[in-house]
Amino acid sequence: MAIEYRPWRDGDDLALLEIWGDPDTGEAGQFRGALALSSNGRDGTPWRRCIVAEDVIDGVAIPVAAGVVYEASLHPDRLWTYIEVARDHRRAGIGASLLTMLRREAEDAPSGVTRLRAKVEPGTAGAAFAEAFGLEPIQRSRLVVVEPGALRLPVFPAKDGAGAAGGEDAGSDVVMDLATGSVELTDVVGRYYAAIHDWDSPGVLSVGQVQKLFLDELTGAHGAIVLRAQPESAFGTGVAPSKKGRIRAFAVSYAAPADPDAAPGTDSAGPDAPTDVFVGHEPALSAGDAAEAVRDMLALIAYQHPVMLELDDSMTALRAAVEPLLECGKARLAAPETLVVSD
Repeated sequence: MAIEYRPWRDGDDLALLEIWGDPDTGEAGQFRGALALSSNGRDGTPWRRCIVAEDVIDGVAIPVAAGVVYEASLHPDRLWTYIEVARDHRRAGIGASLLTMLRREAEDAPSGVTRLRAKVEPGTAGAAFAEAFGLEPIQRSRLVVVEPGALRLPVFPAKDGAGAAGGEDAGSDVVMDLATGSVELTDVVGRYYAAIHDWDSPGVLSVGQVQKLFLDELTGAHGAIVLRAQPESAFGTGVAPSKKGRIRAFAVSYAAPADPDAAPGTDSAGPDAPTDVFVGHEPALSAGDAAEAVRDMLALIAYQHPVMLELDDSMTALRAAVEPLLECGKARLAAPETLVVSD
C-alpha cells in the first residue's frame, strides 16, 4: 500500500462513490456532500480545505479516502470536519493522517477558529475514531416519533372565563394558528433556538436567518400553531382583554418531501406517516412553566396523528414530555442516536 495525499479535484466524488459504496450512517450520507473543491471563502462559499488519499497500485492512483474541514456561518465557534476511508483501507493510519493534515489546515482558517466538531453514531467506526483522537461528545440528538394519543389533552378554561371548562370555545383564545411569516413567531423561534444551543452558539440570528432556517417555504414549513398565555385585561376581570396572551409554546410543521415515484395527486408520505414538527417554547419561561407548555402543545399536535421531532439533550422541557413516553412505549426512536463530538 503506497498512499499519497493531494487536494480534492473535480470528479473525485464519483471515483470515491465507486470505492465506498453506500454510506455507513445517515450522517455519512449527508456529510459526503461537504467534500468539494477547497475554497478561500471569498466568493460567497465557506472557507474549506478538502484532501484526498490515493492508493498507488502498479503506477495507477486510486482515491480511497477523503477528509474536509470547513467554516460554518451558523454555529461559527467550531469548524465542521468529516473523514471517510474505504472499508478495506481502514486501520492503516489513513484517517489519522488526514485528521492531522486537516488540523494543520484549520490553523489558517480566516475566522481564527481552530476547534473541530463532527457528527457520529454511537457504536460505529466513526465514533471509535473520534474517541481515539480526542473528540468528545458535547450533545446527543434523537429523532423520535410520538404516537397518537400518547398524552392526555389539556383542559382549557372557556373563553374570557365564561362557562364551563372544556366547553365549545374552551382554549380558543390560547391555542391559535399562526402564519409562518409572523414576526412574533420568528422572534420566539430564533430566541428558543439560541437558548437550546448554548453549548455551540449559533451566533446572532437575524429575522431573515430564522425565517430561512425554519419558517421559509423552501424549508418545507407548512403551518404553525401556538399556545398562548391566558389573556388578561388591564382593567379588571369584568373587562374583555384587548391583547392576546404571549406565546408560551409553538409547533411548526413541515411538509413531507415529494416522492418522485408517487402518483400525481397522492400523498407520497402515506396517510399514517408521522408529521415532522419543530416544537419549542418561550425561553424566558420558568422550567416548570416551559415543561407544562411543551407537554400541552405536544398533546394537542399528537392527539390524532403521529408526529416526529428532533430531541436534543439540551431541550430540557421537551425531554420532560417525551422521555417518559419512550420508556412506556408511547414514543419510539425513528433513527439511531447522533452525537456531536468536539475537541
